[in-house]
Parts: sequence; structure tokens; C-alpha cells
Amino acid sequence: MTPAAFDAAENLPDDWRDALLLGRIDFGDGPSPVIVAGGIVHDMSRVAPTVSLLIEAGAFDPSQGVAVGTLDTLELSVTGAHPRLLSPIDLQCVKASGVTFAVSAVERVIEERARGDAMAARDMRDRLETSIGGSIRSVTPGSTEAAALKAVLIAEGLWSQYLEVAIGPDAEIFTKSPVLSTVGWGAAVGVRSDSDWNNPEPEVVVIADPHGKAVGATLGNDVNLRDFEGRSALLLGKAKDNNASCALGPFIRLFDDGFTIDDVRAAEVALTIEGNDGYVLRGSSSMREISRDPLELLRQAMSEHHFPDGFALFCGTMFAPTQDRDHPGRGFTHKVGDVVTIASDRLGRLVNPVMHACDAPAWVDGIGATMRNLAARGLIGTGR
Repeated sequence: MTPAAFDAAENLPDDWRDALLLGRIDFGDGPSPVIVAGGIVHDMSRVAPTVSLLIEAGAFDPSQGVAVGTLDTLELSVTGAHPRLLSPIDLQCVKASGVTFAVSAVERVIEERARGDAMAARDMRDRLETSIGGSIRSVTPGSTEAAALKAVLIAEGLWSQYLEVAIGPDAEIFTKSPVLSTVGWGAAVGVRSDSDWNNPEPEVVVIADPHGKAVGATLGNDVNLRDFEGRSALLLGKAKDNNASCALGPFIRLFDDGFTIDDVRAAEVALTIEGNDGYVLRGSSSMREISRDPLELLRQAMSEHHFPDGFALFCGTMFAPTQDRDHPGRGFTHKVGDVVTIASDRLGRLVNPVMHACDAPAWVDGIGATMRNLAARGLIGTGR
């Protein structure tokens, strides 16, 4: 079920009237970057036609834009009506870091050993958690102590490629989804119709400029297929990148005197899944327990690369859904119609219903369509 119209008071940060927010709204003629300051929405499209260019220019002064109303009176839609709230990023590359929390490392090892079988996973969870959970939590990735732990785990036959990225020097960094493919607040998220073990991944997403500097953060759902990735790590692309499989929003909260990277480090992320069958699952993820600092993850994402339009980086999650849904030992998996809510006090609430990826609205507004729209609106040159 698609959520009702966007309610600012319900879905924005607790202190949203004091926050500096960046997002995208389609007012009827195409996507426009907007800055929200003091609760007032400012159309910034004449300052910079895309969010990526606005970030590159650091043009966050709302007075340069055109005030279009207050956020709580705009009656933002998520369907065909306008104004329509969109994902807050556009031309940025979407990257993600995995296995950044000890509990997620354990669950990835379980997936690997169970080869994507949820029933088999139950039988090894307790043994692996007892054997390696505490050890992983106590070491700094890439440290001498981590190398010593690796040697012990290899000797005990417990080593895994997932533990390598959990405690080794190199973080797992992968490309989550193509440019412009992300969905925003209220839009359906998609899971493959041929997956029978999958889950949301509630995460804090750091937004970086072309130089890799963090400029703000938002919430994200890194939809994951545990059965596909569990069968083989080489299926990561199929497990992670599908139609509507990446949600962001509702807005990017820009860093300022009242919100900094330290607030990201301290963020508590809550998750609620509500099914049409009456099923409710609640979980949480604390950024205080992350193994690698968000800025270290940004550094590793940049590495020897270039992102001329900037990038968004999912920081990972400690949420691992093991609560049974229908059958003992089967754990959790999505059903069509589930509503996923990811919330954090200083970032707001990201709400998305679940559909099969093949049934979710087709992604049609790619780079070409975006450039044509901007040219037609006179926001970019039309010369060849």
C-alpha cells in the first residue's frame, strides 16, 4: 500500500524547522533541486539544475532560489500528482559499504555457509556467534590484533571472505545502483520475484561532493536478497541491483553548526516492517557500533577513483532479521505489501511499500531523459 501524502511533521527530523535540507521536487515541469530552510521550500533550479551541481558549487544559500511555500503546506505527493517528492539525489554515483558491523559479518558468514538456505542458517547461527562474534567486536579492522584473529580463525576452519572485509584492512565497497535509479519517500521498493529470502537494510547514507568531502546525510534502504548472495558472493550484483531496489530520503540533511558528522556517528536507526498479514518486525541499528568510521569509508570509496558528480555512500547496517515470520527456523523474508519504515531523530523517516521488482514502476527517467528535460526548460545549453 502506497503511503498517503507526505506529512512534514511526521516524516522530517524532529528539529526540521532548524535544519538545512536538500532534496528534489517535481513541480510539474520536471525535477528541481530544492533547499528547505526554516521550513520554507526554495526552488534552486535556476542556481544549479541538479542536486549534484548544487553540491559541487556549495550553493546552499536559500536566498539565491525562489521560495515556493512552506514544506508542511505544499501537499507533496509520491504518485503522478504534483508537486511530487523524489529521491534527494540525481547524478551522483550510488556506492555502498558492506559488513561494517560485527553482527552483519556473522550473518554474511552464515549466508555463505548455508548457501542461501534459511533453514540451514538457523543451525549454525549460535555456534558462529559464540565462536567469533565477541572477537570481531573487540578488534579494529586492519590492526595487528585483527591479523592475529584471522590466523586463529583460519586454523579453526572458520575463515570467510566476509570476515576478510569485516576485520581486514580493506572495506567492502560496491556500486549499489545506476545513476538516477533510486526511489524516494513513499515509492515502492522492489525485491526480485524469484527470491524467497530477502530483507531491507536500514542505513545512514553519507553524501559526498566530487572531492569526497561529506556534505550531509540521509536515510537509505539497501534492499538485499540473502538467498542470492548466500549462494555465491559473485551474485552480489543480482542481489543488490534490481528495479526499485534502492531507496533514499526523505531529504538530505546538510551539515551545518547544528548537524555534523558527529551526529552521523551517534545516529540510532530504527526499523519497522508492517505486513498486510498483521506481521510486525522491529529492529534497530546503532552507528556507535560501526567498525569503520564513516569518513574512513568515504576515504576508501574514493581510493584511486574520481566521482565528478559526487556520490552517495551507504554506511552499512547492524540489522540482521532472524525473527521467524511464517515457519519456525525460516527467519524473515518480505511479502508484497509490506511497509518498511526507517527512522532516525535527526534525519526523519523513510517509508516505502514493498513490491516485486518486476511489478514496481519502470525506471524510465534516465540520464538522457533528464538532459532533454533540463534543456527544454532552458536550464542547460542545447548546443552540440
